[in-house]
Amino acid sequence: MATKIFTSESVTEGHPDKICDQVSDAILDAILKDDPAGRVAVETLVTTGTVIVAGEVTTKTYVDVQKIVRDTLNGIGYSNPEFGIDCQDCGVLTSIHSQSHDIAVGVDAKGHEQGAGDQGMMFGYACDETPQLMPLPIMLAHAIAKGLSDARKGGRIKWLRPDGKSQVSVEYVDGVPKRVATVVVAAQHEPGIAKEKIQQEIIEQVIKPACGKWLDEKTLYFVNGTGIFTVGGPEGDTGVTGRKIIVDTYGGMGRHGGGCFSGKDPSKVDRSGAYMARYIAKNVVASGLAKRCEVQISYCIGIAKPTSVYVDTFGTGKIPDEKIEALVEKNFGLKPAEIIAHLKLLRPIYKKTAAYGHFGREEPEFIWEKMDKAAELKKQAGI
Repeated sequence: MATKIFTSESVTEGHPDKICDQVSDAILDAILKDDPAGRVAVETLVTTGTVIVAGEVTTKTYVDVQKIVRDTLNGIGYSNPEFGIDCQDCGVLTSIHSQSHDIAVGVDAKGHEQGAGDQGMMFGYACDETPQLMPLPIMLAHAIAKGLSDARKGGRIKWLRPDGKSQVSVEYVDGVPKRVATVVVAAQHEPGIAKEKIQQEIIEQVIKPACGKWLDEKTLYFVNGTGIFTVGGPEGDTGVTGRKIIVDTYGGMGRHGGGCFSGKDPSKVDRSGAYMARYIAKNVVASGLAKRCEVQISYCIGIAKPTSVYVDTFGTGKIPDEKIEALVEKNFGLKPAEIIAHLKLLRPIYKKTAAYGHFGREEPEFIWEKMDKAAELKKQAGI
């Protein structure tokens, strides 16, 4: 038997990088709400007492960036300067200009097909380890991170503050997950709380409910490894949009094209192409064609048709990978306009994606999580 351990991490919505993702996507949502044709590429940086928003926006509407920033911080729970930043008193600086004409000429569909908003390659992944067809380590890490926020907001653990991280190491035997070997949690807390109290409450109220049957008597727990975590949020760590791309996707299992998602309208194939790749991979696994599937799509800026489509089932496919590739190209529209239309990506749905993962979540707006192509793929494959 081959035994291996694979680790994934997640972060709470109060982590500085995740603050930035949520601000960027909240601005995107506000623009798409009134102007679905708007073009948005917004980056956010947070540090002690300051939020900086920069990027390129072309739109017919107006959004109040100051209000969006402060409302987002308040919604996360940053309403007290002792937590790391205060939604009322922080400085908000903006530097936003219009999208480059050199990009727009290839993306705006006027007399030609809508081209990709940039070159690049995007990956999607699915496997049969969980009901969501996601890798188990990242799903457990998300559950713990979400559990920290829920315990704080629900008042079950009153000393918790918004910043936090989780990490889960899963033991695999012959490629099948068997148990959780190690759980690591860093949870921001108010001063004066005993380390033993922090460890006990987080293990009992957050980790055990999140990981359930995967824990056993040999599981190791590390909670606040330095012994104290009172200085957090942007005061403890500068945050930037797009620095948690592995948290956002598959926890390191499967490859990543390198482009982040948040703050980008769906003409940017970094986002829409990755969503479509996940949709394809999930339907391939749901159809029974493979136990694991990774899909890569690549694009050239200004050109609608992908430059390549690649499928890898890691030896688990019921039919050869090249036949699955042919089924993919037959059954899924991969031009940017086709992706946007099929997944209904011009809606203000993105702030919800910006914490606890873009994939593996049963949200009605996340059409890329549907398995509505699985039956047809199985029928056409003849299995």
